[in-house]
Amino acid sequence: MDRSAEFATKIRSVFAPCSLGAWPTPLEAQPALARALGLEALWLKREDLAGGNKVRGLEFLLTGVPPRSVLVTIGGDGSSHALATVRAAKTRGYRTALALFAQPETDASRSVAAATDGSADVVVRASSVATLPWAVLRAWRAAHHLGRGRPYWIPGGGADPRAVIGHVLATLELAGQLDASPDAIVVPLGTGGTAAGISLGIAWLGWSTGVIGVRVAPRLVANRWRTLRLARKAASLIRQAGLEFSVPRGALRLEIVDAMGAGYGHPTPEGERARGLAAEHGVRLDPTYGAKAFSWMLSPTYHAPRTVFWSTFAWP
Repeated sequence: MDRSAEFATKIRSVFAPCSLGAWPTPLEAQPALARALGLEALWLKREDLAGGNKVRGLEFLLTGVPPRSVLVTIGGDGSSHALATVRAAKTRGYRTALALFAQPETDASRSVAAATDGSADVVVRASSVATLPWAVLRAWRAAHHLGRGRPYWIPGGGADPRAVIGHVLATLELAGQLDASPDAIVVPLGTGGTAAGISLGIAWLGWSTGVIGVRVAPRLVANRWRTLRLARKAASLIRQAGLEFSVPRGALRLEIVDAMGAGYGHPTPEGERARGLAAEHGVRLDPTYGAKAFSWMLSPTYHAPRTVFWSTFAWP
């Protein structure tokens, strides 16, 4: 067993996360798409095949949740986090109450919203972001009246240090799938948990790989300070659990670039161009996260010959 696999086994043994996904997720080489992008090599880390990147964190967030609890969380209408939470709740025997805010509709968001509505126990929709706190309160009250266990809060996007550990495991998994470290890992940046875990895993591995978080959500939640704070808190949790985990503060390599466009959920011309190019090579990207992040690799200033793209969306 190599060093990264051994450490991943120790993490799972100590934290004992519940089982929600099938690991490892595939790492797919895309030579033709790499040539179209002018890259030497391109791989897709297929987190989407396990129900989306949020499943990693939910394995840790749901560990120790009392039986018959009601999970309460927030997200956009068509949120992949909301769908992943509802799916995980069904698997574990929990019920769900969601508070959702409106976002621009796309084919992907409509299909996710329909799947979420069909599985959640309660869905409260805010008329605007300004009324979201009231929607959260209504969802929390509804959770109290579902007649089962107590409400249990799941942070929006699963952005919690415990969840970040799941994405560290994904990065350790990647180490066993590549012969050498890539030049860059490109990942959509929403609430930051996935990018935090990747950055932390890369630092522990000692790779020189650059982690590029492509911002697709408002700067208030999608920023470098918040993402690195999540990473450092996750590192602290690992050490507190008694595992040797030495990562120098300056070793977290994370660059944030902006591709949000007009706003969260709004498709961009660059993203639609990226989505079209990917589709020509059999790769499906959602317009809210994947297409915008992928579009960064079409920029004339992008120079990372060997790139891993983190495919995150929870398709219904």
